[in-house]
Amino acid sequence: MAPRAFITGIAGLSLSDDERGFFRESRPWGFILFKRNVDNPVQVKALVDDLRGTVGSPDAPVLIDQEGGRVQRLGPPHWPVYPPGAVFSTLYDIDPEAGLTAARLSARLIADDLAALGITVDCLPLADVPITGADAVIGDRAYGTSPDKVAAIARAVTDGLAQGGVLPVLKHIPGHGRATADSHHLLPTVETSREELDRTDFAAFRPLADLPMAMTAHVVFSALDAAQPATTSATIIDRVIRDSIGFQGLLMSDDVSMNALAGSIAERTRAIVAAGCDVVLHCNGKLDEMRQVVAETPELQGRALTRAEAALAARHAPQPFDRAAARAELDALIGRARVGA
Repeated sequence: MAPRAFITGIAGLSLSDDERGFFRESRPWGFILFKRNVDNPVQVKALVDDLRGTVGSPDAPVLIDQEGGRVQRLGPPHWPVYPPGAVFSTLYDIDPEAGLTAARLSARLIADDLAALGITVDCLPLADVPITGADAVIGDRAYGTSPDKVAAIARAVTDGLAQGGVLPVLKHIPGHGRATADSHHLLPTVETSREELDRTDFAAFRPLADLPMAMTAHVVFSALDAAQPATTSATIIDRVIRDSIGFQGLLMSDDVSMNALAGSIAERTRAIVAAGCDVVLHCNGKLDEMRQVVAETPELQGRALTRAEAALAARHAPQPFDRAAARAELDALIGRARVGA
């Protein structure tokens, strides 16, 4: 029996009986962890194993947002701090090769942390290109303001994750950099012309179109679809994400419970599926909302199933790795970025 086309979070540090029963019945394709689900390595590893056990699949993807900087679900005292994307951007301006090396090393170290816990997917890299005046929700998470540089650093991050046996998720396609509001709270509208978007925002994603998975942006692009954000716009998914950008991998929504989307959770889910997203992402761990998602989400089938299978098949075993040497090299590079030399 095929899994259902959704990824879900859970409420706490371990599964409740209600959650365990719900997951066995609903069969989500994957799971996503947040800080509320994290205490220590032993606990996280046990939780990951338990999640996979509920759906009877040792390969069920378990995701996390582990970028570094402000967005880091695993942190001290059990896991190290990693730099935000802006550090790689600064270093790239000093020495492009050093910037790319630092981005790859940071991602490789993150992958090492995740692989030890059984976490197989990181919601990284970002290809968002922020502009002056945009909301700070992206801010220093971005790899710069030039599409070429953003794409190059994002590729280095992808390579680091892949070397560590962790799959990437490209976000937030087709771009969140111009948004003047945080889509966790409000629906941003971008008034930029299609021509300018093609030259900037979309241009950063095109070189990364071969990645196995991507996450949509809850952003309205009025030049393309004045009524719907990218996540629920068949026009943007078909004409921009799939056609102009050329992304053919598994497309998941950003969190269906974010306030940028209108309507009930069931209505939002229905709109996401109808627009052409392969998988619906639900993050807050509220079981009553999960039930609404399940009611409107089909089993993975057809092209969505093919894309899901191809995404999982893209993950390979970690390559040999000297963690201490990698961390020392990364720290030395970060030091160069701080002193600007």
